[in-house]
Amino acid sequence: MCGIVGYIGHRTALPLLLNGLKRLEYRGYDSAGIALPHGEGLYIVKHAGTVAQLESMLNGLDLPATVGIGHTRWATHGEPIDRNAHPHTDASGRLAIVHNGIIENYATLKAKLQEDGYAFRSDTDTEVLAVFIGALYEQYGDIELAVRTALSEVQGTFGLVVLSADHPDILIAARRGSPIVIGVGNGEYIVASDATAIVEYTRSVFYLTDDELAILTRSGCQTKTIDDIPTSAELLELEFDLERIEKGGYPHFMLKEIHEQPETFRDACRGRLLAHEGNIKLGGLRSVEQTLRRANRLILTGCGTSWHAALVGEYWIEELARLPVEVEYASEFRYRNPVLSPDDVVVAISQSGETADTLAAVREAQMRGATVLGIVNVVGSSIARETHAGVYIHAGPEIGVASTKAFTSQLAILMLLALYLGRMRHLSATQAQEIAAEMLRLPDKIQTILSRGDFIQDIARSYAHATNFLYLGRGVNFPIALEGALKMKEISYIHAEGYPAAEMKHGPIALIDENMPAVVIAPRDELYEKVLANIEEIRARRGKVIAIADENDPDIAAVANHVIPIPRTLPLLTPVLTVIPLQLLAYYTAIERGCNVDMPRNLAKSVTVE
Repeated sequence: MCGIVGYIGHRTALPLLLNGLKRLEYRGYDSAGIALPHGEGLYIVKHAGTVAQLESMLNGLDLPATVGIGHTRWATHGEPIDRNAHPHTDASGRLAIVHNGIIENYATLKAKLQEDGYAFRSDTDTEVLAVFIGALYEQYGDIELAVRTALSEVQGTFGLVVLSADHPDILIAARRGSPIVIGVGNGEYIVASDATAIVEYTRSVFYLTDDELAILTRSGCQTKTIDDIPTSAELLELEFDLERIEKGGYPHFMLKEIHEQPETFRDACRGRLLAHEGNIKLGGLRSVEQTLRRANRLILTGCGTSWHAALVGEYWIEELARLPVEVEYASEFRYRNPVLSPDDVVVAISQSGETADTLAAVREAQMRGATVLGIVNVVGSSIARETHAGVYIHAGPEIGVASTKAFTSQLAILMLLALYLGRMRHLSATQAQEIAAEMLRLPDKIQTILSRGDFIQDIARSYAHATNFLYLGRGVNFPIALEGALKMKEISYIHAEGYPAAEMKHGPIALIDENMPAVVIAPRDELYEKVLANIEEIRARRGKVIAIADENDPDIAAVANHVIPIPRTLPLLTPVLTVIPLQLLAYYTAIERGCNVDMPRNLAKSVTVE
């Protein structure tokens, strides 16, 4: 993995491919390359480095081809060096592919091909697939049949595009488990792994489903299964435009997205939060309303930041709906033989809707008879299509690899879900009205915190030299401690751990000294006095305390080295506010350390491999 672009049409392909790869840089990558028909063969340039470096290598070349493929790679098989970069070719060098995913049986295929006399130049599973397709093409003389036959025999996941010098007027795209979206223009098609590479040229798209191919020519598109059964594509209209994937005057996408949260939180609630009635309208759940009424248990599942959102959701749903909730790492879900019944509801949470581990959990839950819902951001994504029902978070494209606005939008939806389920059970309209009214005030309170960015930057400057951070929270803010630590790890490369504050004395307290800053989340809730005691324990060991606390709290000010104030809100809703300063603290710490906050090392925006 990570980024795919392909083009066939009437434009010169190279500028479009390079522009598309730049749009996909946010997903994280370590190398880049392109392939175009040129003369009687293919012209391929690839490089372990940036898209800008690739572009400089192509500068001044006359490459008029109107078809081509490009790729940004995030290493899975083989280290990030030139020969492992995509595109990869078959033995003849006349067929090239770009590929996201993992071919699990590549070693077996490679051994068989080597027995047949084929040699390999890279360490990748992708080259094995390219050589395999090429060998079948030699055998059949039919490029489409060769691709379909190869893909029917490989095990694993793929999103790929095939280009052949023998058929320069055709592109073949296919997917299994790794997203492929195809933009439809006037006499042209743009293939990509993410719609951000397409929206500049067309907003009319369709998504391939698993084990589906698209054969693209300038005159039309044919879709079919790998088994040669015709399919029909459903055209969709992209819900965002180019302006929403630009930085808009901010130095980084991450900072822009942090500052978008007042609006994205509103958007998540818009039309769904009927505050005056104390009711919730979730049209995407209408078809499963009766199932939710009789549900015995909810299982929330996700990875990374989405898992942290699920943990907050567990507190909320159990408190407001009195419905048992379990939270599962999606990456572990299907491997531990989960106990599910038809009265269980599994809720899969994913920004991209393409997270491979979460998609696997969706399929496992469905196979075991549970009702499965999705909470995703990307319309038309795999999880959106494969779940029984669900809710979009409407956060718009999130370009920064470290999730920020998607997290608070997920929280918005999970609170709406908690209120929705609560009103089905015992929650009174008056209680729901109080929470709903305060939710409507949260965007302005988020904005208040954002206005204190300079103050948070000063704190970050003081601790950017640290090698470890400890994050502590209790109750509904324990998951926010985990999320704050994750953000610090992801973009500043400082080791950080999140803990329930009460657990500090059961081990982590051994780490605390004058060099260990501790970020303590301490709003005035029912556990406030307990958290104050934890702060005193840190101070007794000369630890430095950065507290996230209610405005004008004199008790916290007396014991913390630094206090980042947040507006008061209902205790249940504090996570929406407490996470904002932690995002800014991580961002400014990373800036002080000279890190690339939008593309942190070793990370990808959407993890579509296991």
